Amino acid sequence: MKRSSILLYSVINYALGVAALACLVVFLFNFYPPVSIDSGTAGHPVTAVAVNLLLIALFGLQHSVMARPGFKARLTRIIPPPAERSTFMLATAVVVFVLCLSWQPLPAVIWQAESGVAYSALLLGGLSGWALVLYATFLINHFDLFGLRQAWLYFTGQVYTPVPFKMIALYRYMRHPIMTGVFVGIWITPTMTLGHLLFAVGMSVYIVIGVYHEEKDLVGSLGRQYLDYMQATAKFIPGYRRAHGAQAGGLKRGGTGV
Repeated sequence: MKRSSILLYSVINYALGVAALACLVVFLFNFYPPVSIDSGTAGHPVTAVAVNLLLIALFGLQHSVMARPGFKARLTRIIPPPAERSTFMLATAVVVFVLCLSWQPLPAVIWQAESGVAYSALLLGGLSGWALVLYATFLINHFDLFGLRQAWLYFTGQVYTPVPFKMIALYRYMRHPIMTGVFVGIWITPTMTLGHLLFAVGMSVYIVIGVYHEEKDLVGSLGRQYLDYMQATAKFIPGYRRAHGAQAGGLKRGGTGV
């Protein structure tokens, strides 16, 4: 595979990944009713729940399986290593688009902001979570996380080196600010329907399981450095782990593999 082809492949998949993230935000906050979490004709609730759980499971399996070192090793026997992260982004984009387009609405309202002020405050709160996700990616190296750095180094004939451990900004206080942002983004909303609640619960369960496995991988690869970092920081909420004397957790080094 030519260097220029890998670079083009990575740029396209980066654009698809960004588009998928934007689509997910639009979907969750009902910004575009033809494709939103509460739009469409409500079918049988049992069928809708089953379909939606399968969609969440598909997302979780794609993320978790493709992030594991063993899968990466097998994948890079088929594709060049500089294209591995971009392939992850491509698969993620496809799964997100499938989820948004196939989601079955469960429109029963659990809570609804009645006033304009409350609506705006909850909407701003939810959007701030996704802003945190984006901000946190730049703290650890946004372009490495999305696969562009690997392709660019290969294109320019440079040897790829993993992004070193960075205990900066938010990462001084919590190990997974990206996941914290996702929690905020899926739970804070001006309109919480049964379908949105199912999505939020399902994704929260996936995040907890995915982070557990990611941290096991990091302990295996980084050892004591990671364990020390875990003991010094919280997982999702700054100060929470220290206050409760929890055991070891995770480290950030150039990206998240959840």
